[in-house]
Amino acid sequence: MANTRKPAASSTATARKPEGFTAEERAAMKERAQEVRASTRRTSRAGKAAEDEAAVLAKIAEMRDSDRSMAERIHAVVKESAPHLAPKLWYGMPAYARDGKVVCFFQSAQKFNARYATFGFNDTANLDDGTMWPTAYALTELTADGEQRIAALVKKAAG
Repeated sequence: MANTRKPAASSTATARKPEGFTAEERAAMKERAQEVRASTRRTSRAGKAAEDEAAVLAKIAEMRDSDRSMAERIHAVVKESAPHLAPKLWYGMPAYARDGKVVCFFQSAQKFNARYATFGFNDTANLDDGTMWPTAYALTELTADGEQRIAALVKKAAG
């Protein structure tokens, strides 16, 4: 007698989510591509700095109220703590760079549908402390103590 039973479908095959980039990740990559194209335009250094800061402020203005207020305060703290860092957009997020390389950035909670906003540092930040140290901080609100901690971190990171 021939076996007419079909094998059962694998439960793991139907439970898996499709691999690849999320809509938010694809949007961030598109924003980064636009930023790179914009950076290749020939403008004076002062004109480029003004354009970059205006783009950062416009991106902050688009954020939800809670993230916007934190981003505005962080922008002011970074400019005060490390005036030589240049504001610029990085994957659609406000960021601050030294010699064109991002040192720190603010990621709003809405950017990737996260529970909290993040203030983070890239590997160009001078924050090394032994063999392990934090590179990002979750923010649910920004207090005066938080501003002081961010100012100290930014000063150290900017070297």
